Amino acid sequence: MTAIANQKAWTIPGPSPLPLVGRTVNTINFAKDSIGYSSELFKTYGKVASIVAGGGTNLYSAASDCPGSVIAYGPEIVRQVATQTHIYHKAPLSGTLYRYKDISERTKPLKNYGVGLFGVNDETHLQQRKLMMPAFHHQQLHSYRDDMVAITQSEIEQIKMNEPCEINQFMKRLTLRIATKSLFGEDVTQKDQSAGSLLQEILNIQISPFTKLLPLDLPGFSFHRYLNYLSLFETQMKGIIAEKKAKTTPDSDVLSMLIKARYEDTGHPLTEDELIAHTGVLFLAGHETTANALTWTLLLLSQHPQVCNDLLDELDSTLHGDSPSVKQLQQLPLLERVIKESLRVITSVPWNGRVTSQTTELGGYLLPKGTEVFVSIYHTHHLSDIYRDPEAFNPNRWENINPSVYEYNPFSAGPRLCLGAAFAMMEIKIVLAMLLQRFRWEYLPVQKIDRNGFIAIKPKFGMQMKVCPQDREFVRGVGCVEGNVREMVKLPS
Repeated sequence: MTAIANQKAWTIPGPSPLPLVGRTVNTINFAKDSIGYSSELFKTYGKVASIVAGGGTNLYSAASDCPGSVIAYGPEIVRQVATQTHIYHKAPLSGTLYRYKDISERTKPLKNYGVGLFGVNDETHLQQRKLMMPAFHHQQLHSYRDDMVAITQSEIEQIKMNEPCEINQFMKRLTLRIATKSLFGEDVTQKDQSAGSLLQEILNIQISPFTKLLPLDLPGFSFHRYLNYLSLFETQMKGIIAEKKAKTTPDSDVLSMLIKARYEDTGHPLTEDELIAHTGVLFLAGHETTANALTWTLLLLSQHPQVCNDLLDELDSTLHGDSPSVKQLQQLPLLERVIKESLRVITSVPWNGRVTSQTTELGGYLLPKGTEVFVSIYHTHHLSDIYRDPEAFNPNRWENINPSVYEYNPFSAGPRLCLGAAFAMMEIKIVLAMLLQRFRWEYLPVQKIDRNGFIAIKPKFGMQMKVCPQDREFVRGVGCVEGNVREMVKLPS
């Protein structure tokens, strides 16, 4: 009855559902290309729109009576959603699959997977966030630098010169190793089935539409495999936690820091379930998103030879071919501007998802309790009244502008600002500095560059680049980029 009443109160404009297939096609179109689909809706309906008129869609919320899905953008929208955290709640990253957590013994791992800080709100969120902050304090971040450098160097040594390299796969492997080493203290190359590689398999199965459409725990179904991997991950994590607790001298990885942490009011440690939930969600939130950010940045640099030349001048004059120290990372202003501009123009995490905990108003519309709200970071980053010529990749614009956290927020804003933002920025800087000094990355026009994904945006068909010695021939490979990436950024013909 609640869902029916909410739909009757649904006033947010959107496209009408198609006959017979109803809202399914609208939902699929949004999931397939959320940026392209939402761009059309924003043009037609303004800065707040419904994925389908009348509501009735459910992509993110685990509640069974979700009244519908709303998309919105703009600094004022960002500010309202980011700061009113008592109204705009987060939900587990497993999304609609989370509702199956109590069905059987085999679905119990869903209680921990993709939860962590994403599955708690209000005072509980503040308490647990405070507990986790020491693991990402700037002094602690310094301890992760050596692993980032060592892993990047080992990947560099495996690169075959003058041959094609699939960049997104390369970056995913590199960031997977960094994530598992920093979070769990293990390197995926040293184990056949690390916690990190298991999480990657879980994520791959989760994004398959068949997993959500047919959540059947029967052999041959993707949901069955999904639960198998969740069980393996829980078992392995319990083993890792037990090993770390038994050590007389704690390791310096994030999990070890969380094991040492204590609640301020009670002095109690995090439970085993909380440890599993927090480390898992940190991996999910930070691994593939960083890989995609690095992939898009290399593409943009490959198509802007002058920027690439100037950046290499800066790297050479400061680093002289060496890997950067933490102090030197602060002495590379153009590298900082290049990354900021890349995260602006092709926002690797384009949406900030929330669920309303009560009836509220957004952009002049009444949102029923339980409404999914997807705030577009991407479209906010492309507002021409904030960013002149917004589709241009222009790192130098950052010398003259200083947007607010609600105008530029690749890592969200407010009390839920990404805990790992500084970690991600340090990782991206180190990887780029090392790769660009050693190699020239020449774009190969063997595939269309179409965006793909909903939570994180990556090249749909991959991205091939030729790995060349760093000869500064940056004009090679410029042009010939095809695909809907051209809707997002201006590229040379």
